[in-house]
Amino acid sequence: MKKYISIEEYFRKQTISKKNNNNLKIVRYIFGLLCIIIILFSLYIIFKWSFDNYKIHQIYKNISQNINSYQNNNPGQLVNEPYNKKSNYYYYVTFPFYQADFSNLLEVNNDTVGFIKVPNTIINYPIVQTNNNEYYLTHSFDKKKNKAGWLFMDYRSSIDPLGDNTIIYGHRRIDGTLFGSLRNVLTSTWQNNKDNYIIYFSTLKENMLFQIFSIYTIEKESYYITTYFRNSLEKQTWLDTIQKRNISKIATEVDINDKILTLSTCFGDSSERLVVHAKLIKKQINEK
Repeated sequence: MKKYISIEEYFRKQTISKKNNNNLKIVRYIFGLLCIIIILFSLYIIFKWSFDNYKIHQIYKNISQNINSYQNNNPGQLVNEPYNKKSNYYYYVTFPFYQADFSNLLEVNNDTVGFIKVPNTIINYPIVQTNNNEYYLTHSFDKKKNKAGWLFMDYRSSIDPLGDNTIIYGHRRIDGTLFGSLRNVLTSTWQNNKDNYIIYFSTLKENMLFQIFSIYTIEKESYYITTYFRNSLEKQTWLDTIQKRNISKIATEVDINDKILTLSTCFGDSSERLVVHAKLIKKQINEK
C-alpha cells in the first residue's frame, strides 16, 4: 500500500534536499580550492628550491677559477707526532697540501676565512665566518638571500691561532652541493679507500692536513660542537666520547694536544646530524 505525503511535507523534503546539495557543492568547492592552493604552494616550494640550487651552481661557477685547488708539495711542519712509528699518521703526512687563491674570493665576500676539500665528495668550497651562526644558513657566498646557505665556520671558532675544535657547518642539499655529498663518508665504498681519510683545509695564512678519526650520526645536540675546554681532563673526556661514537673502519689515535676539525650537517629528517671529526697532522705557511 502506497504511503502518501502532504504537499507541505513534499516541499519541505525538497528544500532539505536542495540545502544538502548546496552544502555538498560548497564542501566540494572548498576542497577543490584547498587542493589548488596546496598544488600551487608545492610548485612554489619546488621552484624556489630549484632556483636556490641554480643560484648556488652559478655562484660556484663564477668563483671556480679561484677555488680550483692545486697541489702544493712543500713538506710542511708535522704536528703532534705520535710515538708509534707504525701509525697511519706517517702515511698521511706524505700527502701534498691543496691550496686556493683567496685574493679574488675576498673581493666577492670579505667574510672568507678558508677553503675546504674532502676526497671523493664534491666538497671543494671557500669557507666564510661572521659574528653569528644564523646568517649563512640563509645567505649564499654572494651574501644574497638563499635557503641553500653556504659553508661557514662557527663564530666561536678561532683559526689564528687555531682553537681546540674548529667547526664548519653546511646544509645537506639533495643534489649534493655544499655538504650534500658528505653523506658519502657513510658508504663502504668511501670507507674502504683509506686515502679518503684526509681533509684539506686552508686559511688565509696556512695550508693544513687533517686526519679523520671519527664519523657518526647523532640526534641534534651541542656537546660535539664544544669549542672551549676548561682543562685537560674535560678535553680528554670529550675526545673519548666522540671516538666511541665512531661507526667507521677508521682507527686513529687522538690526544689532548691535537687540534680538531669538525664538519656538521643535517641528516635524516633534519633532527639528526652527520658529524666528521679530524685532527691536524701537518701545516705550512700559505704561499699565496
